[in-house]
Amino acid sequence: MTGVETLVDCRGLTRLFGKGEAEVAAVRDVNGQVRHGQRIAVTGESGSGKSTLLHLMAGLDTPTSGTVTWPGLTMRAGRPLGIGVVFQAPSLLPALDVTDNVALPLLLADVPRSEARLRAEQALDRLGLTGLASSTPEELSGGQAQRVAIARVLAAEPALVIADEPTGQLDRRTATHVLDVLLATVGSLGAALVVSTHDPEVADRLDVRWAMADGRRREPAPQVGAR
Repeated sequence: MTGVETLVDCRGLTRLFGKGEAEVAAVRDVNGQVRHGQRIAVTGESGSGKSTLLHLMAGLDTPTSGTVTWPGLTMRAGRPLGIGVVFQAPSLLPALDVTDNVALPLLLADVPRSEARLRAEQALDRLGLTGLASSTPEELSGGQAQRVAIARVLAAEPALVIADEPTGQLDRRTATHVLDVLLATVGSLGAALVVSTHDPEVADRLDVRWAMADGRRREPAPQVGAR
C-alpha cells in the first residue's frame, strides 16, 4: 500500500428511511474519501447522521442512492474485507468469555486457535483488561464491554478501523487511554481510523474532521481573520 491509497470512496452517498411524509434522510449527498493512514473524526450532534454514515462506509448498510466503494481493500462476495468496526451498542456474545469474544473473528477467519488466543491476550493487555480475560460479558460494566469490543477489533489487525462513539461510555481518564491505544495500534499497523464523536477533545486528536449536520457533511466555518 501507498500513503495515498484510497480505502473508502463515498460519492453522493444518501440513505433514506421511511416513505412518503415519514421519509427521513439520515445521510444526504455525502462525498469523501478515506485514505491509507488517515485519522478522521466524524463530528456532529445526535441525529446528525454520523452512525449511519459509518455503517455505510463499513459496508454494513446499503445506500439509497450514490455509491460507496473500497478500491484499496479486498472484496469477497461484494463485501469489503479488512475493516474492523467498534459498535456503539453492545456487541459481545454472552455465551463466550472475554478472551473468546476477542478471538472469535480470528477463528472465523481460520487463524489457528493458539495464535488467535495469543493475539486476543495481547490486545486485552494493551487496553488494561488482562484481569477480565475469563469474565463473561454480563460481569462487565458498559465501559469495560466497550473496551473489550475495541480489543476485538485491534486483535484482527484491520486496514481500517471504524469506531462509533468508542469513548462515549468512558470516563475522561479511561477515554484518553483508549484513544491512546487506538492511535498507537493503527499507527503500528499503518491502518486508517475513522471515529464518530461529539467530544471535541477526541476530535482534536485526529488529523481530519468531517462535520455532519442534518445528514449532510458540512465544510468547517472559516476562522475569523483567516486568509
